[in-house]
Amino acid sequence: MPNHWRLLAAVVGFCIAVTAAAQSPTNENLSTNARFLMAARNADTAALKRELAAGAAVNSRNRLGESALIILLKKDRPDLATLVLDAGADVNQAAINGTTPLMAASFAGQTELVKRLLASGAKVDALDRLQKTAMNYAAGEGRTDIVVALIAAGVNPNATYNNDLTALMWAAGFGKTDTVRALLSAGANPSLKDNRGKTAADMAREQNFPETVAALAGAAPK
Repeated sequence: MPNHWRLLAAVVGFCIAVTAAAQSPTNENLSTNARFLMAARNADTAALKRELAAGAAVNSRNRLGESALIILLKKDRPDLATLVLDAGADVNQAAINGTTPLMAASFAGQTELVKRLLASGAKVDALDRLQKTAMNYAAGEGRTDIVVALIAAGVNPNATYNNDLTALMWAAGFGKTDTVRALLSAGANPSLKDNRGKTAADMAREQNFPETVAALAGAAPK
């Protein structure tokens, strides 16, 4: 290769390297909010506190619309979620897909955080893009204590959701027998049917959950 071509290739390579370095998202060129969200993603306690002290907006969101609160709840870090709640995080700020902090905490089984969110005004009837609520997630995951807390917060145990499903059907379809019993004790009606004409017992039977079927069989229709 002629010398002038070698020189040109070296110059081009240097320019590319410099440009890439300038565009790399290092801590030095990230905004305070971006560093705050990175700290949440890494569950870095010290960095979270540092960026909050530096003025990061506690309700800033990433490209998915997830706040630090939702990120930390999804990572099952209730200690750090509490930290950002103490800093004023919005308990009803949803991600682009509609997931709210209450839904994330309910799915993860974070009972104490659910209670705090409810006490702070979290909306129990918010829907995500799948048309599911916090109750759907709690019942389907068998989060019995959270189901009870949601009912105490005003959720109707016989409320119907997408496809006429009830919380009892969600719990029964996944074999969450303890949750089924709690819902029945709260007044859930086992005779209700979804848009296919199936009851909670039908769903438990189809999925081969005999203990759940038995719990439902012993419940008198409301």
